[in-house]
Amino acid sequence: MSTTLRHLRRLVFCLVALMPAAHAQEKELMIYCGITMVRPITELARQFEQHEKVKVTIAQGGSEDLYQSAKKSRLGDIYFPGEPSYRDLHQAEGLLGNYKLVGYNQMALFVAKGNPKGVKPQLDEIFRKDLNLILGNANSGSVGQETKQMLDKAGIYPRAVAKAALMMPDSRAINLALKRGEGDLALNWRATAFFADNAPHIEAIDLPTSVAKPQALLLIQLSFSKNPALAGKFIDFVASPEGQAVFRKYGFLDNRQSH
Repeated sequence: MSTTLRHLRRLVFCLVALMPAAHAQEKELMIYCGITMVRPITELARQFEQHEKVKVTIAQGGSEDLYQSAKKSRLGDIYFPGEPSYRDLHQAEGLLGNYKLVGYNQMALFVAKGNPKGVKPQLDEIFRKDLNLILGNANSGSVGQETKQMLDKAGIYPRAVAKAALMMPDSRAINLALKRGEGDLALNWRATAFFADNAPHIEAIDLPTSVAKPQALLLIQLSFSKNPALAGKFIDFVASPEGQAVFRKYGFLDNRQSH
């Protein structure tokens, strides 16, 4: 075999050997994001992709469902539940690492645009006999979990569930049902009333903060992330003034809000 041919074969071997390593170094992030925060996170992910030349994939759904999916697959980099109780609930399992506060959301009463039934900013309005009530399911998403905690605190959760005409898996499903006229009143995350496709059809009636306490939104790094430095950089970006401006645009309270 000629020296030139041997060199050529050695070069091809080296290139093939390097290919998997190069592929492994491709920058990718996967975020498990609760339904309510998908819009601001998607906008910020697209900006981050441009800045960092990275591909960001967003898995969306109910907060508990997303955690269980991440736990089973051991894939992904960031978990973004709709309220902090999910971190408290699952912290002992060791999958949830560093996090930053990136805003607040809170519960509100939701009605059709213009409030045609004259619903008052009081929690006991959910028991009005002339109103069909829509609630979130506590076993699938953050809106149902927070509804349960809020109504348990008031001592009325079982009564409210018995009154509800529909129990929905997440904030998006609640709003869709309300827009379709399947109910007159719902409890839902306040920010979703400001989304462009919801604002013409529904509106939020704010409850006192003593009843509907603002809930912290925590962007959490997963302990099995294959790109921890990049995940941390994205979390810092969302928590920055630039990221917080996007959250305010979508109706959330920012992380500098005092509560």
